[in-house]
Amino acid sequence: MKCMYCNGPLERSRVPYHIDREHVHVIIDEVPAWVCTQCGEAMFDEEAVDEIQQLVTAVDQRTERLAGIA
Repeated sequence: MKCMYCNGPLERSRVPYHIDREHVHVIIDEVPAWVCTQCGEAMFDEEAVDEIQQLVTAVDQRTERLAGIA
């Protein structure tokens, strides 16, 4: 596979991923990704994206519940 930004080669690695939501910041230390050896851009498989989206949905739901307690 080639990088969609610089056309450099990709290799499997793990990268940090951070999510900034209103009043919530989540950091996942090691997410599997394809990383460009030339420019460092990370690209995620569909499975990783699905898991991240589920995590974001859960964070949003729980944040709403917590806000409703106050």
